[in-house]
Amino acid sequence: MTVAIPSLSIVIATRESRLALWQAEHVKALLQARGHTVELLGMTTKGDQILDRTLSKVGGKGLFVKELEVALEEGRAHIAVHSLKDVPMDMPEGFALACVMEREDPRDAFVSPQYESLDNLPHGAVVGTSSLRRQVLLQALRPDLKIVPLRGNLDTRLRKLDEGQYDAIVLAAAGLKRLGMQERIRAIFEPETMLPAAGQGALGIEIRADRQDLADALAPLAHAPTWLRVAAERAVSRGMGGSCSVPLAAHAVLDGDVMHLKAAWGDPEGIQPLVRVEQTASVHTLEQAEALGSAVAARLQAGGAVVCTS
Repeated sequence: MTVAIPSLSIVIATRESRLALWQAEHVKALLQARGHTVELLGMTTKGDQILDRTLSKVGGKGLFVKELEVALEEGRAHIAVHSLKDVPMDMPEGFALACVMEREDPRDAFVSPQYESLDNLPHGAVVGTSSLRRQVLLQALRPDLKIVPLRGNLDTRLRKLDEGQYDAIVLAAAGLKRLGMQERIRAIFEPETMLPAAGQGALGIEIRADRQDLADALAPLAHAPTWLRVAAERAVSRGMGGSCSVPLAAHAVLDGDVMHLKAAWGDPEGIQPLVRVEQTASVHTLEQAEALGSAVAARLQAGGAVVCTS
């Protein structure tokens, strides 16, 4: 017998970038289709305001979610929609990740007005990225390139590229596809070439831990295979101190009940060589996925990767 979920009045806290609003509107439409009343509360986070420094220098991933969590805590909003790769690995006390939705393309995209691919870039070309992970992977692929910081929302990054500040930039393919900007993608990096970030392309919905009614309402939006995959990836990141900005990649593929998990760690100073690990296990539960991720993190450390403690 199916238990009916009561209709709720839900306020979604969201960042105000065009991509964040698309994501919130997407969740809003899905919840409205299930009979809930939904509105958005747009907010500007510290991560959106500080654009002249890299995330690793100003506080890491949590800069994009803290203000949204305050809105949940104060009751001004009931759920927060996040790009999961921006969510710290450990939720603050009193909060819970209630739902992980079906993943968009998790890969990275090469974007350039002039060059077809990374291989076509001339010696010394300037490539922009906001990610330590992309920085170390790009340096491993093309040590001759000049990798420089690129902050701002998606439209801001593309504008800076079009103004000629960069020869190319690297972005998440998911964001470009969600905003209907696939034509900006010149090439896709396959995971074998550039391993994605933990949780990249997936949306997570955060609630206060005591709101079981919201957890029940969000349950139909969850996608179990994606949740298993990102649980393993985030466990790698957690094991490496991943709530700060870490030059870390983790990507899981699920084939039936067999999970293949790959991870890579790089030294942003370029002194230590790139450390790569992959491992396979039978996975049916979130606990098993997290155990696989923890094992991979331990193997990364055994290979010389350094845990972030800042």
